[in-house]
Amino acid sequence: MAILPKLIDHLEWADARTLGALRKSTSPNAKARELFAHILGATHNWLARIAGRAATVTIWPTLGDDEMERLARENVAELRRLLDGATEVDFSRVVPYRNSAGHPFESTVEDMLLQLTTHAAYHRGQIAMLLRQSGSEPAPTDYIAFIREAPAATRASIPAR
Repeated sequence: MAILPKLIDHLEWADARTLGALRKSTSPNAKARELFAHILGATHNWLARIAGRAATVTIWPTLGDDEMERLARENVAELRRLLDGATEVDFSRVVPYRNSAGHPFESTVEDMLLQLTTHAAYHRGQIAMLLRQSGSEPAPTDYIAFIREAPAATRASIPAR
């Protein structure tokens, strides 16, 4: 799937920016950190399911900033290994697994990879809102900002009519 390498590049970039914003935050922001650790834990769990192994990190882990940075690097390295040489057949492989509540499901590798990238984007938006509400500056992590290498327009940057 040609788009997946771009999505993984974006995930790596956006995770680094999000962690940077959390580290610069002027308030403790426990909920924002909890959500970022969840992004990383959930990604780890999806990758473990794809690999057919037990996860070593929970879906809602308690992690410090350095642990989050390490897990983010490990997740991206595993994603890149997974994509390296993968074929359409690999992406269409159906993987049986149990969700965090123990219910059995089956999903294709492609759907699992799309889930982990979109799930991360969803929660990064929540983190940005929490940071802004606490008076800290969130990192712009939209995909278009990644591609342009420039933040997207904001309300403040649009001229009044």
